[in-house]
Amino acid sequence: MVDAPLRRLAPLLAMQSGVVRRAQLRELGLADHDVARLVRRRALVRVHPGVYVDHTGPLSWEQRAWAAVLACWPAALAGGSAQRSGDHRRKGYADDGTPVEVLVDWSRSLRRPSGVRVRRSRHLRREVDWSLLPPRQRSRGWVLDLAAEAPTDLEAVAVIADAVGDRRVRPADLRAALAERSRIGRRRFLEAVVADAEAGTCSVLEHGYLQRVERAHGLPAAERQVRSSVKGLLYRDVEYVRFRTIVELDGRLNHTGIANRDRDLERDLDAAVDDRLTVRLGWGQVFGGECRTAARIGAILAGRGWEGVVHPCPRCRVGS
Repeated sequence: MVDAPLRRLAPLLAMQSGVVRRAQLRELGLADHDVARLVRRRALVRVHPGVYVDHTGPLSWEQRAWAAVLACWPAALAGGSAQRSGDHRRKGYADDGTPVEVLVDWSRSLRRPSGVRVRRSRHLRREVDWSLLPPRQRSRGWVLDLAAEAPTDLEAVAVIADAVGDRRVRPADLRAALAERSRIGRRRFLEAVVADAEAGTCSVLEHGYLQRVERAHGLPAAERQVRSSVKGLLYRDVEYVRFRTIVELDGRLNHTGIANRDRDLERDLDAAVDDRLTVRLGWGQVFGGECRTAARIGAILAGRGWEGVVHPCPRCRVGS
């Protein structure tokens, strides 16, 4: 009879989204013929060799993730799968069917299960948080992996900026992880992006302004994420404190709401009362219009006491 072991199995199934390994069934007292009987009764359905789910319908993404980890055990979610697993905002998202990524030890010879992408690590134990359900690669690892493999530099910046901005990883941890990697794509670029994140750039747009507008055209170095408390706690994206000029970077793709617009205008008015000019920039002024933007910011700063000169960047000739 398998009723008693099945009762003991219930908590494990609840913890693992209804997915279980054959080895776990054996630990609960089920022999191979017991498992075969449960499969015939459709109480358990095979997902991968030696891995079962407790229903006959389509698998959710969480169940596919558990099945991949258990099929490759000891293993953990990695890369984009680790990113998704840790993002509670995506719990209700539909499964797009992309392969589940798992991390295993470098030395293993493993037959890749269907629908699973296998990554390998020489330091599996320390790269994984085994207390999570399911276990997954630590944030600093999957952030670097996704950034290194991103199709474009802009998308690589987005991976790092989003993870840092959501407080899923600290720039200092990324810097340490980079130092530990003997081989990784885009190393110098990623080191620069991480350094910028440590300096306070918290979004793709902020990083773009820093690199493409400010540094590329010789503008003075601004302060970033400047704390202000005129009306409650808030942070200014970029502030040229000496020249009483604020640059706010609006990276939202939909910014037409009345409440959002009014809040921004209120902030601008508060700055104006204190004789500080606020300039608002979007994607077009930073990616594509960076040279015109630099010329105009330079003119504003010059009118407020800056004695420097805006110079052309490698991409264009300012003012041409």
